[in-house]
This record gives sequence, C-alpha cells and structure tokens, in this order.
Amino acid sequence: MTEEDGRAPAAVVFDALGLDHERAFADSAERRASPDWLLERLAPGIRVLDVGSGTGRPTAHTLAGAGDRVLGLDVSPVMVDPAARQVPGAEFRLADIRDTPLAEASFDAVCAYFSLLQMSRAEQAAVVAKPARVVRIGGLVAPATVPLDVADAECVFMGQPTRVTGFGAEAFTGLVTGAGLTVLAEECSRYTPDLPGAMPEPRLFLHARRPDQPPEGR
Repeated sequence: MTEEDGRAPAAVVFDALGLDHERAFADSAERRASPDWLLERLAPGIRVLDVGSGTGRPTAHTLAGAGDRVLGLDVSPVMVDPAARQVPGAEFRLADIRDTPLAEASFDAVCAYFSLLQMSRAEQAAVVAKPARVVRIGGLVAPATVPLDVADAECVFMGQPTRVTGFGAEAFTGLVTGAGLTVLAEECSRYTPDLPGAMPEPRLFLHARRPDQPPEGR
C-alpha cells in the first residue's frame, strides 16, 4: 500500500493513466490472441475471472462478446468505471485479488495480464497460486508478465513514477508450475507501446491448465 492514502501502488498509477493505458497498448496482437486461445479450447458460456481487468478491453470485451460470464477485478476505480460502460455484458468489481475471497473451482478460466508487477515476489507467488485453486479441474489459466529479474526497482511508466518487481522468464514459468499448473504453451515477444519515444519491452504469455491430478507431493 502507499504511505499517502493506503491504496495499492497499482491503483495510484492506473488512476492517473485511465484510458490512455488502453490506447497505448491497443495494438498488442499477443494480448488479443490470448483470450482467443481460451475461447478455442473451452465451451461457450464459461465463467472467467479477469485479474487486473483495466478498462475491460480487449480481454473482457472479447470473452463477454463470445457469451462468456466474466468477472473483472481491478484496484483502480478510474479503470473499473469505464470498463463497466465499455463492456456491459461483464461484471466488474473494485477489488484486490490478494484479499478477495473466491470459492474453490468456481471458474472455468482465469486471466491475469500484467497485473502483478507492483506486488512483491511473495505476493506474486500467492496470487499465482490463487487461480490454481479457484479454476476448476481441467480449467485454464493465462498469466502474462514483463519477464525482468528486478526487485522493487524504481521506474517511470507512461510518465508515472512507480516501483516494479518481476521474475525472469524461467523463474516466472517456475512460479506457475510450482502452483500446480501444467504449462501448455509459452510465448515470448517484444512490444512497443503507442507512446512518443517508447522502447520495445519484453513480454511473456503463458497458457496453463489445472491438471486432473495434483503433482506428486502436493
């Protein structure tokens, strides 16, 4: 939480960015392709949890438009309000995944795109483990991150000062498999946001499944 007002650091950053964030990342082909990957593998009408749902585009918009029941969670009211207007077919809550109670096996799929970077490594591990519990057996989990091995590093994101923590690609994949999920696909890419002077940034998209049987020792 921030010392100034008790809000999560991500809320402070994304309250300031609003719809500018959506516009800057609107052309990310991988971000658009990941929900399509889920739709291809699960029956229509599934229940999907979108962690860090932002303005609702493209993820909730794509899934709800296909007839899925989407619950989006985000810590920023400036993101949640336009999401509810832009994707009226989905449900959005102003909530932090870290302290939101969710029932075991209550979702068919979980998405978490770039929503962990303002958390500590211990918090990220706990959040990755949570979808592994709330998704049903055989359900799918699609996390994505910026694969950088940094801890509480100062940076400026779209003009906003913030601190970020991340894992390298191998370590982040290990976090997902360590939560008991089976990684089915992995895609590393680079993306340049639509911003003046922006530089390409690395991105890692994983697609995983909750197996029918827990791993040995779990």
